[in-house]
Amino acid sequence: MISARRRRAPHDDNPGASLPSAGLAATVAPASVEVTPRFLRVGDGYAATLVVTGYPAEVGPAWLEPLLSWPGRLDLALHIDPIPAPVAASRLRNQRARFESSRRADEQRGKLADPYVEAAADDAADLAERLARGAAKLFRVGLYLTVHARTEAELLDACAQVKAAAASTLIEVQPATWRHLPGWTTTLPLATDSLQMRRTMDTQALAAAFPLASADLPAPLPGDPATTGGVLYGVNPDSQGIVWWDRWAQENHNSVVLARSGAGKSYFVKLDVLRNLYQGVQVAVVDPEDEYLRLADAVGGSIVRLGAPGMKINPLDLPAGDTRPDVLTRRGLFLHTLISVLLGQLPPPAERAALDRAILAVYRQAGITADPATHHRPAPLLKDLVATLRADDNAAAHELAARLAPWVAGSFSDLFDSPTTTRPDGHLVVWSLRHLPDELRTVGTLLALDSIWRSVDAPGRAHLTTRRLVVVDEAWLLMRDGEGARFLFKMSKAGRKRNAGLSVITQDVADVLGTDLGQAVVSNAATQVLLKQAPQAIGQVADAFGLTAGERRMLLSARVGHGLLISGTNRTAFESISSQAEHLLATTKPSDLADLDPDDAEEDL
Repeated sequence: MISARRRRAPHDDNPGASLPSAGLAATVAPASVEVTPRFLRVGDGYAATLVVTGYPAEVGPAWLEPLLSWPGRLDLALHIDPIPAPVAASRLRNQRARFESSRRADEQRGKLADPYVEAAADDAADLAERLARGAAKLFRVGLYLTVHARTEAELLDACAQVKAAAASTLIEVQPATWRHLPGWTTTLPLATDSLQMRRTMDTQALAAAFPLASADLPAPLPGDPATTGGVLYGVNPDSQGIVWWDRWAQENHNSVVLARSGAGKSYFVKLDVLRNLYQGVQVAVVDPEDEYLRLADAVGGSIVRLGAPGMKINPLDLPAGDTRPDVLTRRGLFLHTLISVLLGQLPPPAERAALDRAILAVYRQAGITADPATHHRPAPLLKDLVATLRADDNAAAHELAARLAPWVAGSFSDLFDSPTTTRPDGHLVVWSLRHLPDELRTVGTLLALDSIWRSVDAPGRAHLTTRRLVVVDEAWLLMRDGEGARFLFKMSKAGRKRNAGLSVITQDVADVLGTDLGQAVVSNAATQVLLKQAPQAIGQVADAFGLTAGERRMLLSARVGHGLLISGTNRTAFESISSQAEHLLATTKPSDLADLDPDDAEEDL
């Protein structure tokens, strides 16, 4: 045991005087330091130094947060020594040569390849490439922790807690046995590394280690106005911080939610819808499975049940109150899209030409022209359009009329054989497709989006000052059809100029990411939410969103309601949370619904 004590010089008669060279040290230094193999006794307390000897293979933002947030007294020192680029390149070259030599030696001896060597060789090759491009630099980094406590027993317990906190992030620490005095001085603000137990790191890993890095979303920069909007998405499981997100403050207001069945995507979207309604946003939902009906009933919304007895939609209706001169032209273009979806393909050029002539003719027969004064007259029906095609002398018109026969006089005619029976309006409109047969769901989704788009695109300043959110659940129904996907893409591009946002939700990732239009819809969404993914789809999702290996593992093993929020360079994990009243409106679990009193959720809101 070595004891070191601070004493006054024998010749110093003034107790307040001190040596000039040690003035500050004499003032702040402890009265004594007692050194043992396992700890230090510094003044009236105890201290022990832990050295970080093992690091995780991959780190994320704020990977030192579990240590920095440990509630006890802990001194953490990070010593950084940059390595010159020529030296770093030479060392990497030698390291890669050793890996390659090990590979060849194992191959010559007939041994199986060592997976650890293979992984290290791949990492070294990737780092060498980034170093050559100037995208990264190398540093020698030493990380040391000094734990303080009042008694020896408390010190042992505190060291065990710090080791456990480090192990939670795959950091391995070892005590600086017989070297606690150099370890203690290393963690003092003296810029001296007396232990010299270093590890090579690149720029990205080192930047994520700084206390300035955070697993949470960034706060506004100094001088920027404070954010006032947004909704609660949940809590960050890594930091227990609040994930609060404002889609209306982004460069566009669109979002995309991708997840496998049962991952909680509809639950999350219903919470998002409800919390946007709190802020006066008008919401329209395309609901294939009647999941939003309880929510609509609770908040006084409107429900349009397509396919129910007596429910009719006339696709030839002109927008009410729209006096723009190109209204008739835009309605004709939509009818081209609708006919393509009805037929399941784009008609040949001759049939498209015949269809265009018939559209103009059938409106003229109804007394509707480009003059807005005629737009209040009753619109023709789909059967009138088919009759006009049959009256055309062109053979292509007759062929098109025959192909449309099931929709005007056959099995699928119930939806279109009469004028529109309802014109939905209100702060929440849910378009229910549950009663439609599978063959009509794509058509029903398109008709619902058309009606929603007409409300979004209505002229007038009042419409521009009202925020509107369009939610398309199970969007793969529309994405699998080329014309339907094109219509959805148009809405994602043009909605921002009309103060509207599009929210696309799907469990079939291949239908969204497997087409150019689907990828365009995703790229036009400033808010991207990924919940649990299927192993068969994770590769495609990782390529599309640039996921790291850690993020891939997280999405594969995520629990219900856990996911990843991505917006540009901002990425954060979150866990969706809700109040009891919100849970009653959003849940679809049979066990929850069996005990649900229909009046409970309404009374709580």
